[in-house]
Amino acid sequence: MMAELLKDNQVRVELQASRTKEARLFSSFEYGENLNFSLVFGDFALAQNAVMQLVRDEDGEELYIQGTKIGNRFDFPIDTARICPESEQRGLFYYLFFLDNRVLSQNEFGFGMYISDSAKDCSRFQLSVYQQGTNRPTGKEGGILYQIFPDRFCKSDRSFTKEGAVLEEDWYANIREYAEKPGDPVKNNHFFGGDLYGVASKLEYLESLGVTMLYLNPIFKAASNHRYDTGDYSQVDELLGGEEGLRYLLEVCRDYGIEVILDGVFNHTGADSLYFNKEGRYPSVGAYQSKTSPYFDWYTFKEFPDSYDCWWGIKILPKVNFRNESYRNFIAGKDGILEKYMKMGVAGWRLDVADELSDEMLDAIRQRVAQNDPCAPVFGEVWEDASNKIAYSQRRHYFTGGQLTSVMNYPLKNAIIAFLSERDAEFLFFTMRILYSHYPKAVSDMQMNLLSTHDTERILTVLAGSPQGNEDNAVLSAARLSEEERRNAKRLLKLAVILQMFLPGIPCIYYGDEIGMEGYRDPFNRQTYKWGQEDEEVLAFYRKVTKLRRSLLLLADAYYEGCSCENGLFVFRRFDDRQTLTVAVNRSEEERGFEAPMESCSLFRQVTGRRFTVEPDGFEVVLSLE
Repeated sequence: MMAELLKDNQVRVELQASRTKEARLFSSFEYGENLNFSLVFGDFALAQNAVMQLVRDEDGEELYIQGTKIGNRFDFPIDTARICPESEQRGLFYYLFFLDNRVLSQNEFGFGMYISDSAKDCSRFQLSVYQQGTNRPTGKEGGILYQIFPDRFCKSDRSFTKEGAVLEEDWYANIREYAEKPGDPVKNNHFFGGDLYGVASKLEYLESLGVTMLYLNPIFKAASNHRYDTGDYSQVDELLGGEEGLRYLLEVCRDYGIEVILDGVFNHTGADSLYFNKEGRYPSVGAYQSKTSPYFDWYTFKEFPDSYDCWWGIKILPKVNFRNESYRNFIAGKDGILEKYMKMGVAGWRLDVADELSDEMLDAIRQRVAQNDPCAPVFGEVWEDASNKIAYSQRRHYFTGGQLTSVMNYPLKNAIIAFLSERDAEFLFFTMRILYSHYPKAVSDMQMNLLSTHDTERILTVLAGSPQGNEDNAVLSAARLSEEERRNAKRLLKLAVILQMFLPGIPCIYYGDEIGMEGYRDPFNRQTYKWGQEDEEVLAFYRKVTKLRRSLLLLADAYYEGCSCENGLFVFRRFDDRQTLTVAVNRSEEERGFEAPMESCSLFRQVTGRRFTVEPDGFEVVLSLE
C-alpha cells in the first residue's frame, strides 16, 4: 500500500514541555526539560499499540518509547537528560511512530503526516536538545539591523589614500571594474572612498529608519574594496579612516543608541597580508616567504610555497588552519582580535562562511565574545536550515552547542521571493513552520531577516523578474529596469517589507534597498548609495513600516503561528499573553478575506472588527483590541 497523507482531523501530534510555553510550536528544547508527546486520533482508526522510535543522529542509536493509551490518544514521555549523552548534554534526533503494523512519519517537505506500511525511505520528525544556559535572549530582539558596505555608503569631507588603491572621483559613477564573466580574476582595487566618518554623518538618517544596529562589511586593512582578503586584523583600513575613524563612529553611535557589529572574516586571510605576505608588501616574514615564519603553521601547504589550501580555490584567499592554537588564540584568546574591538565598543559579530569554521574555532569565538559581553550576538553566515546543517560531511552544532546566537535568514528570503514572484504561499508557509519549529525560540527572535545582501541581487531587481546571471557583466553593468518593471517591482517590494518586518527575527536592511536601488549580482549589487536620488515613495514606506515595527513592543519576543496559505493569501499571527498581531499578504488577483482571532483594529486603515479583506497584491496588519 502506498503512503497516505493524513489530515490534522485524522491524527495529530501534540506536545507539552515542563518549561517551554507554547511547546506545540517547537521541536528544540533545553537539556533537562521533560517532554510529553501525544498522538491524538480523530477520524482515523485508533491503533491498539503505538511505539515512538527516536534515532540519535550522533551515533545512530535507536531508542524506543512505548506509548501509554489514554482514551483516544497515546502519550510518550521523554526526559531530555536521559536521551542525551551526559558528557555533551545536547543532541539531534529524528523520530517516527509505529502504529500496530504501520508507520506514521513526516512527509519529505517537513509538513503533514504520512501513514505507510514501511519505515523505509520515510522522512522523520526532528527533535533537538540544546545545552543548558545557551540560546538566551540578548535584549536586542525587536530591533532593526542595517547592513553597510563601507566603501559605498557615504564619503565624508576627509581625504584618505593608500598604496595600490584606484580612487573613483565620481560618487555616482557606475562600477567600472568587473570581470568579463563570474569567476575571472579581478583586482577589486577600485574604491569610491566611503568611510566611517561618512557613516557617522548619516546616523540621523538611520535613526529615522528605526535602526538599532549597524552591520558593517569588513573594515580591517585589506587590498580589495570588499576587504574579505584581510591584510591586518589589528588595523582598520586607512581608506575608512583607520582606528580613529572607528572610535569616532562608535562614540557617535552611542549618542543615537545604535550599536555596531563587525564582519569577522576568520576562515581565510588575504595572500597580500601581514601573515602570508605573498606580495612582500608587509614588513613581516610571511608564511609564503619562509617555513620559519611565525605564521607558517597558520596555513596548510601542499607544496611550498605555491600550492596551498585556499577558499574555494581562490589563490588570493589562503585558508587558515583552525587546529593551530596560535591562530585561535590570536583571534579569540585573551587580548586577541575579538577582545580588542569589543573593548573599543563593538557590540557583536557576523561570522563570514560560518560553515567552514571548525567547532573548536566557533566555540572559542563564542566563549570570548560572551566573556566580554554575555549579550553580544554572534551571527553566522549559513544559507540553509542551520539546525541540522551538514558541512564538509560534518554535522554542525550551531544551536545545540550554543555556538551561534543566530544566522542570516536566507531560507526566508528565498521563500518570500518565491511567494511574491510565483504566488507560492505554501512554500513560504511551510518554510516558516519548519524554521520556527527547528530553531530555539531565542534563535528565531534574533534571525537576520534579509531581502538583499552584498552576495545577492538586490530585491527590487529580483522582484522585477529581470535575468539573474544570464548576461555578461558588461551588459549587467549598464542594465536598468524599465519604468513598468520598477512600478511592478515596487508594488511587490512593499509586500516583501511587510513580511520582513513582522515575521520572527530582526529585519536587516541592505543599504539602499530602502530608496529603491537596483543591482544585479556582485559587484553591481554594491553600487554607491545614491544620496539626493532617493525614490521618495519607497523611502516613505520603509519609514512608516519601521516606525510601526519599533512601536509594537510585542514583536521582541512574540510567538509565531502560520494561519493560512490558500489561494495566494498568506496569513500569520504574532502573539503574547496580552496581544495578537495578525498579518495578511495577498498575492492573488482577487480580493481575499481573513479572520482575526479576536476584535482587532487595522494599523494601516481606520477599520475595526474580526473580519478583514485584502485587495489583490495588498496587505493588512491588525492588532487585537485590549
